[in-house]
Amino acid sequence: MKKNLLVLTTLFASAYLYAPNLLAKTVKVSSPNNKITVSISDENTPSYRVSFNGNQVIDTSLLGLRFQQSADLAEGFTIASSKQKTADSTWQLPWGERKNVRDNHHELIVNFTTNRKTSNQFSVRFRVFNDGIGFRYEVPKQPGLDGDIAITDELTEFNIPHAEKATAWWIPARGWNRYEYIYETTPLSEIDHVHTPLTMKLADGEHVSIHEAALVDYAGMTIQKGRHNKLKADLTPWYDGILVRKKANFTSPWRTIQMSKNAAGLLNSDLILNLNEPSKLTDTSWIEPGKYVGIWWGMHVGETTWGSGEQHGATTEETKRYMDFAAKHGFDGVLVEGWNIGWDGDWYDNGDVFNFTQSYDDFDIKAVTEHGLAKGVRLVGHHETSGNVTNYRHQMADAFELYQQHGVRQVKTGYVADGGKIKRIDEHGIARFEWHDGQFMVNEYLDNIKLAAKYQISINTHEPIKDTGLRRTYPNWISREGARGQEYNAWGSPPNPPSHAAILPFTRMLAGPMDFTPGTFNMSYKGLGANTDRPQTTLAKQLALYVVIFSPIQMASDLPRHYEANLPAFQFIKDVPTDWQESKAIDGEIGEYVVIARQERHGKDWYVGALTNEHARTINLPLHFLEQGKRYQAQIYRDGDNANWVDNPYEIIIENKSVSANDSLTLALATSGGTAIRFKALD
Repeated sequence: MKKNLLVLTTLFASAYLYAPNLLAKTVKVSSPNNKITVSISDENTPSYRVSFNGNQVIDTSLLGLRFQQSADLAEGFTIASSKQKTADSTWQLPWGERKNVRDNHHELIVNFTTNRKTSNQFSVRFRVFNDGIGFRYEVPKQPGLDGDIAITDELTEFNIPHAEKATAWWIPARGWNRYEYIYETTPLSEIDHVHTPLTMKLADGEHVSIHEAALVDYAGMTIQKGRHNKLKADLTPWYDGILVRKKANFTSPWRTIQMSKNAAGLLNSDLILNLNEPSKLTDTSWIEPGKYVGIWWGMHVGETTWGSGEQHGATTEETKRYMDFAAKHGFDGVLVEGWNIGWDGDWYDNGDVFNFTQSYDDFDIKAVTEHGLAKGVRLVGHHETSGNVTNYRHQMADAFELYQQHGVRQVKTGYVADGGKIKRIDEHGIARFEWHDGQFMVNEYLDNIKLAAKYQISINTHEPIKDTGLRRTYPNWISREGARGQEYNAWGSPPNPPSHAAILPFTRMLAGPMDFTPGTFNMSYKGLGANTDRPQTTLAKQLALYVVIFSPIQMASDLPRHYEANLPAFQFIKDVPTDWQESKAIDGEIGEYVVIARQERHGKDWYVGALTNEHARTINLPLHFLEQGKRYQAQIYRDGDNANWVDNPYEIIIENKSVSANDSLTLALATSGGTAIRFKALD
């Protein structure tokens, strides 16, 4: 017996010597509804796995960080301890897709250590919601990580089982055109280097989207596919190749994985917002959602110019004319681009010479703002940097002060420069060139938001850093671009395809609001047909965009004369709100179609937007989102029976029906068509 015991003991000791993973620890945390489970292990190296509805959605995926002058936080670390807690609260958005947001999650912090004297501890904090998970690295001050820290790699993986059977919707990362690409639809195994949100439909039918939340003082995360279809975090570098520069005791942004059994479920997620900090602005009363028109589209279609001269668009008289139109039809503001010195010549390269307080001689900012304010219309400001952020930073405070003096509450900023060509002048006077989504620009964008808040100005960022939910913390970051918007339908080669608006809600819009600038009424300024650079939609689809693509500020993008020529259809744009009490995705398939219902804030009316790709389809819309026991007048704007986007985009039928929550409507959508509905509550 003793001999057998000795043999067993020896075998165990040998096994431990050559396979220490026999003593590996695993800790788990599940969502409040127990449908999502995260398992964290220290077998060989820290890793995690995620299951959803009993199916594995994330296979074993590595965790860890690598540094320039310190040992890695990775292989050899074991779980020293863990602690779990539960949160369940409700908080309010000052504006947004809904007013009340529930934050219900289970949290697990896992502390890792290793047997060495330096760089020997870190933690990963997991929060598991019913709609997905978030996790972040927390690295305390310690020997080896106690001063300036340079991160050279983040080892985080997101490994999808059966990647060859999963479908992905994606745009390329680190390209010259930033985020402004047509979305690709491919097997997940065929992606290479992509931006987030990266949205997928897995082999078992689950829908998953990878992104990040609370991106502050860190590099933006992209996703790189490696061997065996492994997906790995790839952080956007500084000009010198360093990924992230930090001081001791730091945390990373949250890495997020949203999950749903169907596509529409992704759209109802609040996970990104819930992982951000509460508002740092004590007073948000000056932040004003609303609608605007602008001296903008005429430049894109070639009728006017940004630069000075005979065709200059931003003149005093033209701005007053737009303000009169806005006041007549109930719009809050008029965007004016091209008003300030710097637009002459090739403005794309004029970042060194833009002046943000000096106007052209034919634009009188005092006269136009006084004219507008007398009619209840504000000037919407514009700052185009052409990528020279140092020139802008030197003038930013004076520029905001000028706007504040003239009652401007919103400013559209622009950072038009190729990817990797953001110009800054360092402390030695040397020009450095950075990426829009590198750590330097992440901080630069946020500094712009913070300074604007001091002047009670909201910012609508174009050519932005992607949204990661910071609108909760800084509600004056009211919207941004960050995808192909309506301007590509003026000159894009190719323009946005019919599927574009049916992909955006499930990809770009998971990050946050987008200033898409819908509302084009003239689709034939270059002629009709399938191969013309113009909006590839029907008129009814343009109306549906106001509900489908959320932004608390919405533009009516077309020229005033085109709206005045079709006032019945224009009525929907005049009526539709931009701030919502509640939003519900009703149905949809990525790239195919989407149906969204939203209830106005401070009112009882509901609105629905439905749109499709190049395929005509019929959709059944149950009205169970309406208040039970109440009657509504459904004001319906739908494609005509013979409408199609190629040669008959204008045919639209406007009709009214009396409905209740017990009814349903049949929506017939033309090719690249749509339906927009206002459900007006009846007393």
